[in-house]
Amino acid sequence: MIARYAAVAALVALLACGREREGAAQPDTGAGGRDAAGAAPAAPAPVVMFVGTSLTAGLGVEPDQAYPALIQQKIDSAGLNYRVVNAGVSGETSAGALRRIDWLLREPVAILVLETGANDGLRGQDPDSIRGNIQAIIDRVHSLQPAARVVLVGMNSMPNLGRVYGARFEEVFPEVARANGLPIVPALLAGVGGVDSLNQPDGIHPTPEGQKRLAANVWQTLHPLLVPSS
Repeated sequence: MIARYAAVAALVALLACGREREGAAQPDTGAGGRDAAGAAPAAPAPVVMFVGTSLTAGLGVEPDQAYPALIQQKIDSAGLNYRVVNAGVSGETSAGALRRIDWLLREPVAILVLETGANDGLRGQDPDSIRGNIQAIIDRVHSLQPAARVVLVGMNSMPNLGRVYGARFEEVFPEVARANGLPIVPALLAGVGGVDSLNQPDGIHPTPEGQKRLAANVWQTLHPLLVPSS
């Protein structure tokens, strides 16, 4: 619980800092809303928000080593104008993400990257319940911010839960993506899960090098959505 509130407080600070940075970058304007050279002030950068678990929050690594921060680096290197917000919370389930989605969407979001369900899977939660929560989150996004795009992040099941459960769990994500016409990251932990050198001693959370792999996995799906259509 403490970790959850700490993460929420960090998100509030991040949102505030983002607004301050944008405000600091604005030139002084007169009554007409233009700077001294007659140019209108630049609009705030559209937000790419990552809603997720400890995998997204970057548990065990520095904040700038978590994959959302690495995505921001990729965005900047590509010369794209987006601001990443990391709204990952360690230990959160899909039900928890659903409970806080309205609060998160108080700020306009261009793209919401949804990584949830991993903790549900670790607890052996019913895949139908996970599917229902994810669908409800997507519905809330469409209701509150119709222009926002949702990217769903797929997740693999832990092998100790058995093949039957694992198959049902893993199919939740592509099924929901197909039903809603969403782009999907097929598997966040592809190339990382089960690789000792890319995971911390707990065998679950990626090292900084593992986070780079996660960023590459997400970037393949996210990048085309960020590039202006010709």
